[in-house]
Amino acid sequence: MPVLVTDLDGTLLAGSPAERAALLAALTPDITVVFATGRGRASVAEVLRDPLVPRPAWVIGDVGATVCDGSLRTVPEVQDPLRRGWPGAARVRAALRGFPLVYQEGVPQEGRCSYLAEEVTAEVAEAVRALGCDLVHSGGRFLDVLPRGVDKGAALRALAAHRGWSMADVLVAGDSLNDLSLFTTGARGVVVGGAEPGLTAAVGPRATHRPGQAGAAAILAELRALGWVDDRGPLVVGYHRTPVVPTPDGWRPPGSPNGILPTLTSLFAQGLDAVWATAATHTRTDDHGTGLPLAFLPLTRAQWSDSVHRACKETLWPALVSRPDLLRFDARAWSVHRGVSERFAEHVSALARPGAVVWLHDYNLWLVPGLLRAARPDLVVGLFHHTPFPEPAVFDRLPVAEEVRESLARLDWAGFHTRGFAENFRRAVPGGPAVGVHPLGIDRPLVEDLARAHAPGRTPRLVLSVERLDYAKAPVAKVDAVDELLRRRPDLRGDLVFRLVCPPPEPGITAYDTTGRDLARRVAEVNRRWSTGTWRPVEHLPGLPFPDVVRQYAAADVFWVTSLRDGMNLTALEFVAAQAATGGTGVLVLSRYAGAAERLAAGALLTDPASPENLVSTVETALALPTRERRARLRSLSTAVGHTRPIDWAADVLAAITARRAVSPSWADGPGVTAC
Repeated sequence: MPVLVTDLDGTLLAGSPAERAALLAALTPDITVVFATGRGRASVAEVLRDPLVPRPAWVIGDVGATVCDGSLRTVPEVQDPLRRGWPGAARVRAALRGFPLVYQEGVPQEGRCSYLAEEVTAEVAEAVRALGCDLVHSGGRFLDVLPRGVDKGAALRALAAHRGWSMADVLVAGDSLNDLSLFTTGARGVVVGGAEPGLTAAVGPRATHRPGQAGAAAILAELRALGWVDDRGPLVVGYHRTPVVPTPDGWRPPGSPNGILPTLTSLFAQGLDAVWATAATHTRTDDHGTGLPLAFLPLTRAQWSDSVHRACKETLWPALVSRPDLLRFDARAWSVHRGVSERFAEHVSALARPGAVVWLHDYNLWLVPGLLRAARPDLVVGLFHHTPFPEPAVFDRLPVAEEVRESLARLDWAGFHTRGFAENFRRAVPGGPAVGVHPLGIDRPLVEDLARAHAPGRTPRLVLSVERLDYAKAPVAKVDAVDELLRRRPDLRGDLVFRLVCPPPEPGITAYDTTGRDLARRVAEVNRRWSTGTWRPVEHLPGLPFPDVVRQYAAADVFWVTSLRDGMNLTALEFVAAQAATGGTGVLVLSRYAGAAERLAAGALLTDPASPENLVSTVETALALPTRERRARLRSLSTAVGHTRPIDWAADVLAAITARRAVSPSWADGPGVTAC
């Protein structure tokens, strides 16, 4: 059995969240993880709260003076011989009291004494020898006094003898001179990027130095070089839509990208080590130039239309947004969707190495977990819902509710943006998988930089909405509300613009045709009724590049979100970030049914899109708020939005999915996970 023995600070804990998540996913149960650290048990316990830290089987702590199991219970048969002859902390401190050393009072430590010292004089070394002890000086400032003959390497040799390990099966990883003894045990070794020059110079030929890779990335690279993890990758991300499509002029983003595509693209750009399983209605295999590890599953246009446009958008989507009255079920289209799901599961299975983590995205892949579980019980499968999840009574109105429920029950983990959606899932899929709540954040620095780069010009009072064309966003209801507001408030005529940035859906989704026609009709009617001179009350823009959208955010007096149901609504978060970055005083009017309302309710004005009167009165209130209250609300919103980046969100989600390895039962006998 392979054994990974790794230092913590500067080694296992070093690297980006994406690099650490990739290493965590790669560490299959057949790799025994051992921490070899200068930290004491109490400090290691703090580290174990980090979701990106793998669970160790054993811990060598206090630079080798402590040996315990993964529960941090000491192993006396290994530890006691190591500490034999230790004079005790009191004697050591008394003997060294007259030297220019600073004892680390706040550092939990056992079986050793830890000091800060820039150099070790001959007098200090002699005093330590007189105590019958050894010392280790590392990092140019850390001095540890240890029992004679004790260091990380000695503790590793003792633990290996206790467990019957061969050093040929051990890989050690470190970055500082107090790790040097690990490299003298006969094990293979990897010196990570940013290591002390002294360590790099002192290690033997069995060690690999990876200066260009941070700790977690260097360890993963060495595991792959040794063949301890499969090159197919420890993580497969599954999302049916692709971030690029071929055109006669080259590869381009799709005409109507949704929020998941830029989020996933950003994650891969920041170093997510995975392969992206996706579907496409083309057969081109030339270089798309994105650098993304895309693995295309080719579908015909008819298969895509039946699966995505009919089965998903006309059957599943109405239930998700709690409009079962709009549900249309086509048995033939559902049969095609089932077949597409089978092919997608086969596609993922072919990409996933044994024991890999599979991270699926959204309801379009609801049937894939059950299919994967039957074919690949070794995989750990999680699915994140970027959409709402309906009440059980609404879910049960799906003609395919039982088929979907059986598949979702075979997941290891299901994720949601809000507690409410997670609770709906628990009730709809009783006895199902573990459930997690992880609200997605935005790339706030990017939004802030774009907002500051384009100072908004003077405009009439601007009420802004940015959304895709979808009846679930209630765009027609907003135009109706503007019509009524102008009727009630003549003083707003000529002084108010409602700008709706609303790109059209992917061609072929007939479920939105009525909404599109009604929206165009109502925009024309309201503009005919109220326009004067060059002023038009409603501006319907089919879409804008993201930098221009951010400029609109910064210019808006009111940002208006009226979703009937929404998984999160990242545009609300982006608006807040843009306003805060430019010192704006914009007001967020937010549907109480949007997922973002769970975190932004205190600073937003909540509205009910099902109530025409409430839509009018709330936006009217927003326009009338005094500047002082606007600023106070924006401060509250800015704090609530926070600074959690999508890559941090992804790392937390991957850690939650990967953690199910240790607790999920064997799926050979069918499902049995208890929701938690």
